[in-house]
Amino acid sequence: MRKRARQESAFLNIPYDRRYETLYLAFIAGLCAFGLTPRATIEIPGGKRRLERIIELIRGCEYSFHDLSRVQLDRKPPATPRFNMPFEPGLAVNWALGANPKHEWFVFESRAHRLEKSLSDLNGTDPHVHDGKARGVLRELTNALTRKIHPPTFTELDAIYCDLSKEARKIKESRGGSLFEARPFQDLAVLARQLAEDRISSLRS
Repeated sequence: MRKRARQESAFLNIPYDRRYETLYLAFIAGLCAFGLTPRATIEIPGGKRRLERIIELIRGCEYSFHDLSRVQLDRKPPATPRFNMPFEPGLAVNWALGANPKHEWFVFESRAHRLEKSLSDLNGTDPHVHDGKARGVLRELTNALTRKIHPPTFTELDAIYCDLSKEARKIKESRGGSLFEARPFQDLAVLARQLAEDRISSLRS
């Protein structure tokens, strides 16, 4: 039996809140459709130092995707910005410019031109603008990962996302909780991979 090649991994830096759920599912579905294994800080065990684990995750991935669309203050008092969102691409950029130039990182936003103001140090880097929509995420993944061999079509990505969304509803009903937890994240990644393999023949080899 032919041995499957090791899957490349992708670090996912996104907001963990209910309003972002459809985009969260789109990232998982899309990354798996491109043959990547999603990784995220949501997997970090409570007993381990968080910063060290984040660095390990980023350095263990060939790619990283950073959505910096949530620049507004958090609703929960005290009102604070999410400084961890730009902090993590900083770690990825440092890794890519230093020890591992093969690491590819991408910035996503919901609004055009806002990154020029919110994080001007990245001027000259074109963010992938998804317009706050799941299908915008899928579209921009196809723009980001143009160098992948046998990339999926947008129609395939959309079908996998729709199927995963249906399965996500079942997971929420069975668990009675959030999808932004370690076990649901792992379950969604496994399901997305299976759905992708069912639709994309190049992922089965």
